[in-house]
Amino acid sequence: MPGDIAISVRGLSKAYTITHNAERHVTLAEATLHRLRHPFQKQQKETFWALRDISFDIKKGDVVGIIGRNGAGKSTLLKIVSRITEPTQGEIDLYGRVGSLLEVGTGFHPELTGRENIYLNGHILGMRKGEIDKQFDAIVDFAGVEQFLDTPVKRYSSGMYVRLAFAVAAHLDCEIVVVDEVLAVGDTEFQKKCLGKMQDVSNSGRTVFFVSHNMAAVSNLCRTGIVLDGGRLSFIGSARDSIDYYVSRANARQQADSDGDMQTCRPSWARPTIRGARVIDADGNTVSCLRLGSDLGFELSFDVGDGAPLVNPVMGVVLNHPTFGAVGGVNMIMTATRMENGPHRTGTIRCLLRRPPLLQGEYRVDLWLNEGLTYVDLLSGYLTFSLEESDVYGTGRTPYKQMGVMYFEPEWRFGDGVQPRPVVALDGERVECA
Repeated sequence: MPGDIAISVRGLSKAYTITHNAERHVTLAEATLHRLRHPFQKQQKETFWALRDISFDIKKGDVVGIIGRNGAGKSTLLKIVSRITEPTQGEIDLYGRVGSLLEVGTGFHPELTGRENIYLNGHILGMRKGEIDKQFDAIVDFAGVEQFLDTPVKRYSSGMYVRLAFAVAAHLDCEIVVVDEVLAVGDTEFQKKCLGKMQDVSNSGRTVFFVSHNMAAVSNLCRTGIVLDGGRLSFIGSARDSIDYYVSRANARQQADSDGDMQTCRPSWARPTIRGARVIDADGNTVSCLRLGSDLGFELSFDVGDGAPLVNPVMGVVLNHPTFGAVGGVNMIMTATRMENGPHRTGTIRCLLRRPPLLQGEYRVDLWLNEGLTYVDLLSGYLTFSLEESDVYGTGRTPYKQMGVMYFEPEWRFGDGVQPRPVVALDGERVECA
């Protein structure tokens, strides 16, 4: 095996046995009585393959993002890499010491103090006492729990507990770091601190195996991406190409799963004139999932059938957030836009929004068709789309979804002729942008 390989996986598969009609018994007497009453009953078992025939090589110093839907096999793969579970088939070779951060807080004892749990948790994660002593002050400073260091962790708030657990695991001294969804823990400020620490790890030359549903974090931290789908290796390439592949597959899957029943989305007064509707990107492709800051479009096709033609067809769009309700809308009358060469019996109208400043989340679309100011048809919630996190500012930071439904693109100015200079702050360090 070449000396630049850190992880080599060949034909890796993992199967679990699922029992469907197992009876649960509290006592031995209950189990014995059930067996006597049903002597010939057999349990129905099914073999579930969490991973199937996975093969790849990871070079030393590479930062690899593992992405995929829930149940795709991401965590199972990380547990095998971490030697927590054994594969059913295939083999995996690791060239270096492995440190795992799979479930934050594993090994904490509620009756022990924070100080004692640092040593306990460090040993469980593979650290020697001398290594823990060396990193102790850094762990405490990172967690911000110095005042409560000699307090049993059962009295910690959930946030303090998570901070201390991540701080211990983040200071592992090893060649291969395996990380599973750690950026989803803690408050917003601590998540940013975690992201900065993960960037330090990725820049230190260590090999990092990173699982996350945060596409912005994968894009910023990782150089290589692996997409898992149904337990199989679906794609491997650069992080950006892997994210594009994953998003495109999600678009196709959501489109295929659409029920397509327009009539259930119409009010009673509507005249069924809209025959087709879809969410599109700037190139006119049908989509249901886009990145933050992408162009977003909507298209409707109408056909009046035996009804009166439309002299002045007007399209309107209203976007709705599940929490905040309507977040904005537009129609052709507002923008003084008219469909010429009428009247029209059939037609297609598109509305393209350039970089709408919407934050990540799921959105529902109300699509209107009018004859001038007179309502003709309405599809309420027939179209939906989602926006994924993205580095819209190009700084390695993403807007926070807790800030509402919009992000801004500001222009900063200073008095006395002082010119602004882009600076990115990461964990207290100021890094000037080129």
